[in-house]
Amino acid sequence: MTNQAFPIYTQPCGWNALLPHREARPAATGQLDVQYVVVGAGFTGMAAARRLSKLNPNADILLLEASTVGEGSSARNSGFLTREEYPSSNSAQDVEQNKVLNAFNTEAFDDLKQIIEDHQIECDFHASGRIRAAATPDGANTLRKIQQALESTGHATQTLDATSLNQLIGTSYYKFGVQTDTGHLVQPAALIRGLLGALPQQVQVHENSPVLDLKRHGKRWVLKTSSAQITADHVIMATNPSVKFFGYLQDKIVTIHTYAALTERLKPSEMASLGSLQSWGVLPAHRLGTTVRRVGADRLLVRSLYAYEHSLSETEVHEALRRRFHNRYPALTHIQLEHVWGGVTALTLNGSPYVGCLEPGLYASAGCNGSGIVKGTALGSYLAELAHANKIDPKILEAYGTANKILPDPFRALGFKVISAWESRKAGLES
Repeated sequence: MTNQAFPIYTQPCGWNALLPHREARPAATGQLDVQYVVVGAGFTGMAAARRLSKLNPNADILLLEASTVGEGSSARNSGFLTREEYPSSNSAQDVEQNKVLNAFNTEAFDDLKQIIEDHQIECDFHASGRIRAAATPDGANTLRKIQQALESTGHATQTLDATSLNQLIGTSYYKFGVQTDTGHLVQPAALIRGLLGALPQQVQVHENSPVLDLKRHGKRWVLKTSSAQITADHVIMATNPSVKFFGYLQDKIVTIHTYAALTERLKPSEMASLGSLQSWGVLPAHRLGTTVRRVGADRLLVRSLYAYEHSLSETEVHEALRRRFHNRYPALTHIQLEHVWGGVTALTLNGSPYVGCLEPGLYASAGCNGSGIVKGTALGSYLAELAHANKIDPKILEAYGTANKILPDPFRALGFKVISAWESRKAGLES
């Protein structure tokens, strides 16, 4: 087991800090007996609870959140989402598998969009397109391969040189880019708050209710929090890496800490220097690179850094993110990072998630590999179907794949350090 049932963050989520204060829903208390418990009120857990309520309108459903909605890991990302991913290559096999994958992604994306529209969730959800940018020749070569894969699936792309990138996003740091018209941006804390408000009344939500113990008792499950004991027929673990605390998936997923920062508000004259695009997000050419996006009318976001199974010091994080931001925008070295925070995600060796039945009546989805809004929504919905009917569409496993085994520690930790050091060296200026 790991020694922690849920991530404890020392810094508040910057996205959540931009929103008005909200009162958390009461913690779970006393002796409770229900049919379903969903653990984790992130995008996966919300989707599972929503789908369960549709599949079984008369069921008692509890949704437990260890902290408060908006402060959990789901709100600590960069706010990128898309209905379509690109294939790993332009081979016929990869292209065909990508079509199956994107059918599930599109369904989940459209569900989210419909909820946002129906409930008028104000979360700055909008189409922005997507820019992938490279600062090095190796990065440019990587992007050319991605461009070929995108075009093999019918996506229109536009090649951007250094001058075009500077005109669009106001930095001369990048030398080559690829722009597509697919891709959306969102304020993730506002979205997850809105999804909470959109849940059916049938779903009872309890915040500040971390599950500290989980045991099977006969054919049912008993969960303990600090103030409640809950007995349930079915339990869905939508906690990503924290499922390891209970002894599951130790050989399939690793916990990765990542970090992000929002600048203080910029003056109109400073924003005018940031190019002609009013809304944009830039993804790096290397997976350990830095993500940058414009936030609203007067802020920038920078996201970078990866740490294996532990958090970095606040001083180290702040300095590293400040350096990456100022490298890209040297004219803004006087701008401070107002909100700096971390979040955890779960990585798998082959990049595929785990979704399935751990034991009778116990189900889990974990290993989002840093792309959880749309994917988590899709997997949460299908996990609910598995819990409800004990079956799942085999095509979803074909589409997303399934996580394979990772070597145990100390070999895992050593391997991660070696690979991370090598990849960081390869990333170079993409960091």
